Amino acid sequence: MTYDPKTYYRSSLRLQNYDYSQSGAYFVTLCTNNRECMFGNVVDGFMQLNEMGKIVADEWIKSSEIRREIDLDKWVVMPNHLHGIIVITGDSVGAHGRAPLKKPQGVRDKELYRKPKSIGAMIAGFKSASTKRINQLRQTPGAKLWQRNYWEHVIRNEHDLSEIREYICNNPIKWEFDRLYIPM
Repeated sequence: MTYDPKTYYRSSLRLQNYDYSQSGAYFVTLCTNNRECMFGNVVDGFMQLNEMGKIVADEWIKSSEIRREIDLDKWVVMPNHLHGIIVITGDSVGAHGRAPLKKPQGVRDKELYRKPKSIGAMIAGFKSASTKRINQLRQTPGAKLWQRNYWEHVIRNEHDLSEIREYICNNPIKWEFDRLYIPM
């Protein structure tokens, strides 16, 4: 079966012509495949991470440690998703992780490509590392852990940042009212 862009077209969630590698703060949400609750449970308004949830938290922290241009602000791992504020500082020089310095030769502009030091590159690395470790734990090589893509929001001012921080901090308390909530 050949790929037909008219049949399989997906509209982008990203702002058109926005450079997601520029300095700034970004709010992201990543969901598990099929929104399956895998990372623990909310008990009395607090997230209780299981072993897989601890791996996700560990890999999220590592993401900022291996990428000098990334700082993490507020974040929370929930039963079936992760919310986080990522800050690109623009303070680093050179490549990070396994990302190339420039677009690989032969990659056309319209093909999928993650700009180095961008939100997309960071998320891709995080998803890959956390999936690999969790699949090793579960002995499920090649199993899909994360939903394709992610939701993001460019944080434009201090008021926006303050509201998003509050939302993240209150997410476990309001879990039963969250649109990603799935009763157990």
